[in-house]
Amino acid sequence: MSTYPRLMDHLAAQLEELPGAQQSVVQAILDDPQAAVVATVEELAHKAGVSMPTIVRTCRVFGYPSVREFMVALAQDVALGGSYLHRSVTQDDEPAQVASKILSGATTSLALLQHQLDINALVRAADLIVGAERVDCYSAGATSSFISSDLQNRLFRLGLQSNSFSDAHLQLISASTLGPKGVAFAVSHVGRMPYLLEAARFARSQGAKVIALTEPRTPLAEEADVLLGVSVPQDAVMRVGTEAYVAHLMTIEIVTVLVAQRLGPRAATRLQQFKHVLEEHGIDSASHSAVSWSWSKAERDGEGA
Repeated sequence: MSTYPRLMDHLAAQLEELPGAQQSVVQAILDDPQAAVVATVEELAHKAGVSMPTIVRTCRVFGYPSVREFMVALAQDVALGGSYLHRSVTQDDEPAQVASKILSGATTSLALLQHQLDINALVRAADLIVGAERVDCYSAGATSSFISSDLQNRLFRLGLQSNSFSDAHLQLISASTLGPKGVAFAVSHVGRMPYLLEAARFARSQGAKVIALTEPRTPLAEEADVLLGVSVPQDAVMRVGTEAYVAHLMTIEIVTVLVAQRLGPRAATRLQQFKHVLEEHGIDSASHSAVSWSWSKAERDGEGA
């Protein structure tokens, strides 16, 4: 690719050397890189006053075979910098700037996710889950454990047999019992924890399929039958920051909906049953008598108004 440490630096340095139309594209990106990250090819072409093929040619000039790959690199580049507080927040920022920068960073990461996700891999993952006798979710680390547990809960609500394990010992026991009709869904942003890799390898050795939600080109990604590759800019404070959590959460949301689509009426009936039972017992419901007893007179009067 480029010898420049940052894509934005490369764009700025080469601006004057480009043909007029490509200069317009690069200038539009430099003027508002965050907007460029979330723009479609058509929108970016309109802003730069060029044709859509010119956008493609410009990306190739900078060493990216496709617009998608260019935008992934741009999103990562936009997200770099900042301070030890947050990659885009400085010590002197006002509260409104802090809020704006953090939310903009999250928006950029989600735009990056949209460019990254492999639809075919998502479909393959959903198909494997629906066809499995059991889906065991493995994780390493606090954030991944939450995602793993959340995925297990979602699959359970859809009527699928599933478990979630963050303990290395239990992961190996699970892997030894999955067999050819089982699926191991391994979640790890870092993708390098030895005991999680061992569980994934052992599950495959028993004939199970492994789905990995992790960064591409990690050891865990290499062990997967299906890779759900997710990259987010590195957090300045934590190895696995909030944006990785949000990106993983959105990914399992997509997988869950794809699974529910494939289950059809079976999933709809199951979800309606859960909703009815929870409401009947006053959980997640404002209509149960036990809840209304705790209301103040003003709240009860307002409810009847």
